[in-house]
Amino acid sequence: MFFQVYGANALAQWGMLLVVLLGLILLNEFSRRSKLGGIITFFVIPVCLTAYFLAIAIGARTGADWAVNNQTHIYMNGWFHYAKLYAALTGCIGFMMIKYKWGIGAKHWFKPFPFIIVAINILIACVSDFESAVMGWNKWWLSSEGVWLYGGWHNVFNGVAGILNILCMTAWWNVYPSKDKKDMIWADMTWVYILVYDIWNFAYTYNCLPTHSWFCGIALLLAPTVAALLWNRGGWIQNRANTLAIWCMFAQVFPLFQEIFKDGFHKFSWVVLPTQYVDGFGTIEKLAQVAGDQINVVGTTIDPSVVPANPTSMLVISVLALVTNCIALTYICMQSKKRHINPYKEDVFVNQKYYKDALARADMS
Repeated sequence: MFFQVYGANALAQWGMLLVVLLGLILLNEFSRRSKLGGIITFFVIPVCLTAYFLAIAIGARTGADWAVNNQTHIYMNGWFHYAKLYAALTGCIGFMMIKYKWGIGAKHWFKPFPFIIVAINILIACVSDFESAVMGWNKWWLSSEGVWLYGGWHNVFNGVAGILNILCMTAWWNVYPSKDKKDMIWADMTWVYILVYDIWNFAYTYNCLPTHSWFCGIALLLAPTVAALLWNRGGWIQNRANTLAIWCMFAQVFPLFQEIFKDGFHKFSWVVLPTQYVDGFGTIEKLAQVAGDQINVVGTTIDPSVVPANPTSMLVISVLALVTNCIALTYICMQSKKRHINPYKEDVFVNQKYYKDALARADMS
């Protein structure tokens, strides 16, 4: 229903999805289990990459061929990718400060930091959803990353769902290091929040990053969720930040791994298109043909009467995201009223086994 994963390339597509999923799980374990792993992953590598990105930017401005034709410069030069990368890295570093009690990470006033950085990340995505609605209402439009997007009510529904998702984060002040110092524990962020976040974020990637959503909408969401549900209860938000930062760094340097060009060309057989592209790569090729000389102009629009689109799956998953987040927020409000608590200062899901298991891991001293 959601992806075109059949035919001659199906084995490669499913196989690479599994490789990415396992790779993210293993790299997350490397980064969370020791200080050295975390420092290498979220300090050393990002510093090197920042120098690399700056060199590309300077080289491109001076017209250097190696920079102008660099795949990072060509395909990952939009504001969103850099904002997402550094916002995720900021979260990873802040979470390490809390779990190792580094500097202000040991202060009580710093405890809402996880909520703040997650809210910022969600808002970035909401802006992207609303941007797509404005730029391409019921029509195709070409994004700054050279991706043909289709805007409409699905963007509006999911943008609102993202805002509600922020309000579904409870107990902002109740985050702690784990007793074994491997994780930052947010016990009240139980499977309820994980579920509604995953649905919302999948809808976001499906709407706004459709050519990448096979990997960043499935593998990237499953990796932290699998860890949190099976062996790392209470550590989901740390897992999510870690895997997101790791994937963003990889994708920023090697975009061709998952890139589908605006003319339909792709380098690898494992790339996947969602069903909004009715004729698969043929739809993108036709969009490029119709765009003609406007193929390099951000914001170029094409009517679906010329090149058909199928927004049904986008609408379905976006409505589901909105409905589930409404239900979760309603439950939080009802529980808060019943127990006479402020859900943003006190734990809400105290009767859940997931919460109890997570809290048992926390160092509350």
